[in-house]
Amino acid sequence: MDAQHTTRLSKFLSRHLRHAPAAIGLHLDPSGWVPVADLLAACAAHGHPLTRDELEDIVEDNDKQRFAFDEAGQRIRAQQGHSVAVDLQLAPAEPPAVLYHGTAPAALATIRREGLQKMSRHHVHLTADEASARRVGQRRGRPVLLAIEAAALHTAGGIFYRSGNGVWLIEAVPPQYIRA
Repeated sequence: MDAQHTTRLSKFLSRHLRHAPAAIGLHLDPSGWVPVADLLAACAAHGHPLTRDELEDIVEDNDKQRFAFDEAGQRIRAQQGHSVAVDLQLAPAEPPAVLYHGTAPAALATIRREGLQKMSRHHVHLTADEASARRVGQRRGRPVLLAIEAAALHTAGGIFYRSGNGVWLIEAVPPQYIRA
């Protein structure tokens, strides 16, 4: 599969495993899982035919490790980033001292005033890796890297989770814990 085709399929999978499963006839279970066979059939029915081997390559090679198979390899889900109701059954975790969030300059004034909000998703996404945060921020132009005082927020009662691909999740980050 060429890189463009892989990217298109990955975006299609992200949209439908995180935001709009019903649009292609999928039903996520309460934890966000869907049978692989159902996903492959839905992809084919909606103009994105995909083999099991191609799906495995997308899951394995995705730079952000957005997707995961269950232990038996019979179900798949997005690791985080859902706007539909799912419970990923993540346990609270103690974060490192500092985490990072990449954003666009246009969002900075609101973030300084209101902090980081989950918006239509279940959580705010953070990373321990500055380069990853910069890449996320670049999606909409010149990135702004925010440093989050995660240990201090955790001590103050903030509950952090770590998804299967290492992304740190929290409901919100108040402005006093953000350094730009």
